[in-house]
Amino acid sequence: MEIKRYEGTGRMSRAVVHNGTIYLCGQTCSDKEGVKEQTKVVLEKIEDLLNKYGSDKRHILSATIYLKDMSMFQEMNEVWDNWVEDGFEPARACVEAKMARESLLVEISIVAAVK
Repeated sequence: MEIKRYEGTGRMSRAVVHNGTIYLCGQTCSDKEGVKEQTKVVLEKIEDLLNKYGSDKRHILSATIYLKDMSMFQEMNEVWDNWVEDGFEPARACVEAKMARESLLVEISIVAAVK
């Protein structure tokens, strides 16, 4: 089976497609303050990448959400819950993690089926 890698940086690819599945690298937003604002931007990026490489949010299989602090869980979920459509909820995990940069509050990694 062919593996297609997109937008490689020499360190990673923003998207990898293999065997009818798309894998997105962790998406972040460092130019907004507040976890709600960052989550909105991250979800927009995810939607754009999925559409660009043959999927959409209805085809998300799994999401892993990394939060700088679990005290932000409820605020992040307010944005997430408004974004995910009823009947299309993916499997999901959410963990607290030390982020790569101080300004990052949330990072989301996605696995989705290709349409």
